[in-house]
Amino acid sequence: MSLQDRRNEEWDKNGPANDEKEPQGYDGPPGMEPDGIIESNWEEVVDNFDEMNLKEELLRGIYAYGFEKPSAIQQRAIIPCVKGHDVIAQAQSGTGKTATFSISILQQIDTSVRECQALILAPTRELAQQIQKVVIALGDFMSAQCHACIGGTNVREDMRKLETGVHVVVGTPGRVYDMITRRALRTNHIKMFVLDEADEMLSRGFKDQIHDVFKMLNSDVQVILLSATMPNDVLDVTKSFMRAPVRILVKKEELTLEGIKQFFVYVEREDWKLETLCDLYDTLSITQAVIFCNTRRKVDWLTENMHKRDFTVSAMHGDMEQRERDVIMRQFRTGSSRVLITTDLLARGIDVQQVSLVINYDLPSNRENYIHRIGRGGRFGRKGVAINFVTEDDKRTLKDIEQFYNTKIDEMPMNVADLI
Repeated sequence: MSLQDRRNEEWDKNGPANDEKEPQGYDGPPGMEPDGIIESNWEEVVDNFDEMNLKEELLRGIYAYGFEKPSAIQQRAIIPCVKGHDVIAQAQSGTGKTATFSISILQQIDTSVRECQALILAPTRELAQQIQKVVIALGDFMSAQCHACIGGTNVREDMRKLETGVHVVVGTPGRVYDMITRRALRTNHIKMFVLDEADEMLSRGFKDQIHDVFKMLNSDVQVILLSATMPNDVLDVTKSFMRAPVRILVKKEELTLEGIKQFFVYVEREDWKLETLCDLYDTLSITQAVIFCNTRRKVDWLTENMHKRDFTVSAMHGDMEQRERDVIMRQFRTGSSRVLITTDLLARGIDVQQVSLVINYDLPSNRENYIHRIGRGGRFGRKGVAINFVTEDDKRTLKDIEQFYNTKIDEMPMNVADLI
């Protein structure tokens, strides 16, 4: 039986995980019990890029991109990835995961062969485009071609680009699968398959599509999986797709909460949040701020009410057309728009370097998203401020977040503008 058949049989046997109940007696790989923590089984740590035996042109790209020293995840995960191991890296947003797998891919591809050699799947279009930018920037001196295959763009254009031959494809599962079935994306040279934000991807219900794509790949493809948490769905995938994976865990306390000052503002009732935000507006607009709401409806409502009061804000959520999302993101990246109201769609993987203030207009309904949201504000060692609006009903949730992250959230001081 081929490896691929074995993997497929494993998949069919396990089926999609049932999130309702914890499995009785876990029988998966050791060190990956389904309580959301994996234990590392790789000890090697390389604390500078020069000692990783990378191609000269790739090193130039890394330093030109502004990296000086590898982050915790990069020090641990680049080497096993480059050596061809299947790798599971569990680390939060903002720790340098994208560059980890991008460097590993660029080290292994042969740019003289105009064929797709690495495929990366991501949960949102914005994240796919973000990854594409990183791969292109890091591979600048190697002339590496990277194409983003995402929904909401022209199918013909996608096919034309793929048929000319690109080295790396990053995309959302639906469009990538479509391109494979149309034979525009040829899979016979793909030797690396990366699932980024695997927990988020599987919670969005992409499981079957991921499996469909995987079935089209070579049986000896290297699989790299990155995930902030390890719910049962992710463990299922690791069991079905991966061979003796190297497991790397970057602990929560090594993550992006350090350097971010966290505050709360007590707002007795939901209706008073708008006034509070308007009072803070001058503070927001001296920097660049992201405001998170829990629903698309709330994003629209808040944007409309801020506009009525003549405050300049822009908004983005998943119901918008792709073109509109691109324009808003571009305005925010270039700084022509300074305050962005959004849902958790944006919380993962959008690296806007100059954001130094995050406001949780609503506390996240899922505590894991707290670090993804405020991790925007101080990415990889940058300073930032997070302000949480807390009503009477939210006090419990705030306490829960403090305990979960082992952190302290203080009441916002009057001079908050000086801290940004």
